[in-house]
Amino acid sequence: MTMFKLPELPYAYNALEPVMDEATLHFHHDKHHATYTANLNKALESHPELAEKSIRYLIAHLNLLPEDIRGAVRNNGGGYFNHALFWDMMAPERSTSFGGPVAGQIEKDFGSFEKFKKKFSAAAVSQFGSGWAWLVWNKDHLEVLSTANQDNPLTEGKKPLLALDVWEHAYYLQYQNRRPDFVEAFFWIINWDYVNELFEDAKKSRKCGAAE
Repeated sequence: MTMFKLPELPYAYNALEPVMDEATLHFHHDKHHATYTANLNKALESHPELAEKSIRYLIAHLNLLPEDIRGAVRNNGGGYFNHALFWDMMAPERSTSFGGPVAGQIEKDFGSFEKFKKKFSAAAVSQFGSGWAWLVWNKDHLEVLSTANQDNPLTEGKKPLLALDVWEHAYYLQYQNRRPDFVEAFFWIINWDYVNELFEDAKKSRKCGAAE
């Protein structure tokens, strides 16, 4: 049975400071992401026929999974996949800048970067309880949306390009209950190079949610 492995961070634990401190990254990656990884593997043990399926396939095709593990894959597979994306969607402050093809598409679909930022921030701040804010590619245009818990837009056939984790464990050690401050600071560490890569891949893909 193929086992999913906890991915290493693509930067040092203190590389995102002061926006995201070292203690938060250790706690978030080493504890929370590791737990999702272990629980996903445990859920899949009873279904070796899924051994060759990618995590993207599993999340995009939840309705096709055996009923006895569907909930566990939705929660733990979602947690595994969402966090794997999240780490790569961030980079040390000012190491990348807003630009490239996705910048043009954002201006086309939202009117300006500031209008996009306002809409994305509102989705993040207003998400009740635990969840995520997303920028996604939906067939031929960009959308901003939020999901509860560890749900992922792939399940709806939409391609994630940018994600922000607004579970309390993502920011509470550093920002306490000041989620709006965390959301505002996040824009300083977005890895726009990676967002552009995902955008180009999403446009090339003929059908959303295809296995990779």
